[in-house]
Amino acid sequence: MRLVYFGTSAFAVPALKALSESVVLVVSQPDRPAGRGKKLRVLPVKAAAEEVGIPVLTPERAREAAFVEHIRSLEADALVVASYGQILSEALLQSAKRGGINLHASILPKYRGAAPIHRAILEGETESGVTLIQMDKGMDTGDIIAIEKVAIGPDETTGELEAHLSLLAARMVAKWLPTIATGFFARIPQDDARATLAPKVNREDGLLKFQMSAGEAYRRFRVCTPRPGSGVETRFGFVKLLEARSAQGSGEPGEVLSVGNNGVAVAFAAGALIFLRVQLEGKHSISANAFANGHRLSPGSNLA
Repeated sequence: MRLVYFGTSAFAVPALKALSESVVLVVSQPDRPAGRGKKLRVLPVKAAAEEVGIPVLTPERAREAAFVEHIRSLEADALVVASYGQILSEALLQSAKRGGINLHASILPKYRGAAPIHRAILEGETESGVTLIQMDKGMDTGDIIAIEKVAIGPDETTGELEAHLSLLAARMVAKWLPTIATGFFARIPQDDARATLAPKVNREDGLLKFQMSAGEAYRRFRVCTPRPGSGVETRFGFVKLLEARSAQGSGEPGEVLSVGNNGVAVAFAAGALIFLRVQLEGKHSISANAFANGHRLSPGSNLA
């Protein structure tokens, strides 16, 4: 098959690698400024494509007529889409023989949209998965070709679940493409009555407060790790949490319950979290134990 691959984030890299011998063009989002210096950062799918010598285009708007006509001229058998970041027009979907197929990181019709992995963890789901759909002009609304599910671990972060699902997506698309090439495969319409949306999360979603229950705080930490990041305001300034675990314990919100090589246990409104690795603004990351020692924290101290 001749494929045009649309993808941007790390989730889409394993599937690209699995299909690379059939991909004639990769389409990704334009490079974006990142970090304190706002230097342009090459996004993961573009970097992976360049590594294996696949041509890459990065249109600001994939709906533009000239771009659609260029894709049509490639005479692709299918467009494969995974975590691309733009909704493809009907004209673009019709530019390939078998249209577009999309690898979406949720059990559709739940969590349509930009942040399905984040939202599944935030809502306390115990399972997630990858859905392969035949695309239409809507946002993740196309008919379902296949679904594969996985359990969400109680400590699993968005980054960890994304890595797990990305490998599942690669296996799924490699398995199904030969069947899709024939044009003879079952498709099941989504039940729109059961649909939910998954809008992007932002920095505010990762802001923890000692007045929260430890359960809510830990869920928010898992959701926003590694991006957009999670942390809590303390009397020493904002402390970014890089690694943490839930724990038993009680005390005043912000109270240090224990300090040791296994982390620093801190009380929330109900329950506690163990801080394992932290970062103060403008500083390098350090172990929570080093942070506690540097600020002379001991059981009974309060971070609030």
